[in-house]
Amino acid sequence: MLNLNDLHLFVRVVDHGSFAAAGRALGLPKSTLSKRVGELERSLGVRLIQRTSRSFTVTELGQDLYRHAAAMVIEAETAEGLVRGRMAEPSGTVRITASVPTAQISLAPVLPDLARAYPRITVLASATDRFVDIVQEGFDIALRSHFSPLPDSGLVQRKLGTDPGWLVASPAYLDARGRPGAPDEISRHDGLLTAPSQPSWQLEGEDGAAEAVPQARFFADESMILLEAAAAGLGIACLPTKLCRQSVDQGRLERVLPRWSTPGVTTTLLMPHRRGQLPSVRAVADFLIEKLTM
Repeated sequence: MLNLNDLHLFVRVVDHGSFAAAGRALGLPKSTLSKRVGELERSLGVRLIQRTSRSFTVTELGQDLYRHAAAMVIEAETAEGLVRGRMAEPSGTVRITASVPTAQISLAPVLPDLARAYPRITVLASATDRFVDIVQEGFDIALRSHFSPLPDSGLVQRKLGTDPGWLVASPAYLDARGRPGAPDEISRHDGLLTAPSQPSWQLEGEDGAAEAVPQARFFADESMILLEAAAAGLGIACLPTKLCRQSVDQGRLERVLPRWSTPGVTTTLLMPHRRGQLPSVRAVADFLIEKLTM
């Protein structure tokens, strides 16, 4: 393959009409330019420029090569300008993925402000509860809500905060079944749980830690389903504060054992790598960190 740098120097020599003029413009010795163009001619096996001490003439093959090489140089300069322009001002497309509850609770309230702050950035937000490999699927940023620490995956991780869990139930359920006064009284109540493998709640309070074991009534691995089941009076659920606070404030739900909570859900922002990111990715990540850090 031809040396692309030599092609670039050949174009500049032809543009300036002499080795001396091109050398002055590029800040290179005339001898260096002559050597590089000579190497290009040897690689091609043709004469591109007829030069003597008094003349400088581009051959017919040299003119053909020049037209194509000049177009290549223009495209390279355009590509460089595009990248430098994007590096100077956040623009372009940023792909974000999050689980459905995280997208509804955390992303939805702040994305309009993000769009107004960065009008040249296009955000593609994908809400899904399936596992997403953000590197393989081409996502720039992921928001993960999790109970256990995330594995060391080589991704950049920025913890945004932890949202404690509240035990909640509908006022009608508590009127009918009574309001527990201590964690051990939960055993007399119906529990709305995430899975049969997790039959209890680990509580933390001013008096230390305790385990609450309800009578399993209902299972769902999606928080909104548990919220609606609790509001319908099926029993007590353990939900992230962000998810259930509004329902508590509105009176749809009532907090059970208000002096106790669970360790809750941690939200973490992940990115595939720290280096080489476009300003658009950094700008969106910084915006989300500022808005969502608890």
